[in-house]
Amino acid sequence: MKREAVRISGLRVRYAPGEDPALSIDALSVAGGERLAVIGPSGSGKTTLLRAVQGLVAPSEGSVTVDGARTVSRAARSRAFRRRHAAVFQEFQLVERASVLRNVLCGRLGHAPVMSSVLGRFGADDRAVALAAIEATGLSEFAHRRVDTLSGGQRQRVAVARALAQAPDLITADEPVSNLDPVIADDILRTVMGSAGEREIAVLAVVHHPSLATAHADRVVGLSEGRIVYDSAGDPPLDASALRRIYGRSLPPQIVQDVNARERGDEQRRSPRNVA
Repeated sequence: MKREAVRISGLRVRYAPGEDPALSIDALSVAGGERLAVIGPSGSGKTTLLRAVQGLVAPSEGSVTVDGARTVSRAARSRAFRRRHAAVFQEFQLVERASVLRNVLCGRLGHAPVMSSVLGRFGADDRAVALAAIEATGLSEFAHRRVDTLSGGQRQRVAVARALAQAPDLITADEPVSNLDPVIADDILRTVMGSAGEREIAVLAVVHHPSLATAHADRVVGLSEGRIVYDSAGDPPLDASALRRIYGRSLPPQIVQDVNARERGDEQRRSPRNVA
């Protein structure tokens, strides 16, 4: 049985006393190595959920534990704990004037001795890990290029490589491809989920488009008004009815068709007769 990377119990998040909860989740867990995508309309609580898991929002009620430690505990503020959890941001959060390699090496800061981290000095082992992450994200030819010379899609690949170089147990990602065109967005999510899967890293990602979620995640959870209204682990496939329940309205037919096509493709990939 796989360990739990994330466990949420009786979670309520209020931004002001007396307000209705912005987030209300009775139970949710993410298994070690599981890749879970969260979808839902704006204001549904997706980012609040991610911030609660990252320890950036304190629960008003209930608990969030990551690798067995409550996110508001002293243990969750330790260097050893934080280095096991990486984040990929929508706005990249890179050092633009530094090289790709230097940015990816930042993912090794939690593993290096404290003084080496302060001075930005990395050993051969750290460089090897960083270069392997750069290769995994298809950036080998750009390793020594400055980040500010790269495209938006390439920059996001650098951010993914930095997260992989951290060798975490969990990667959180808040709409990491919403600013990218559909083809690049699909490619980036495939890289994130695929590379994490190969390394048995759990992923909790907020994904803007439901078809991308169904194509690349092991499991899809839908939020509406701060509550889970869909979970592919126990609910039927993500059809027009489920999408209406999540988004509060009927979505354009093309979006529904895209989701259905992605789900059929995913089922075919997982079918035993398609496994070499």
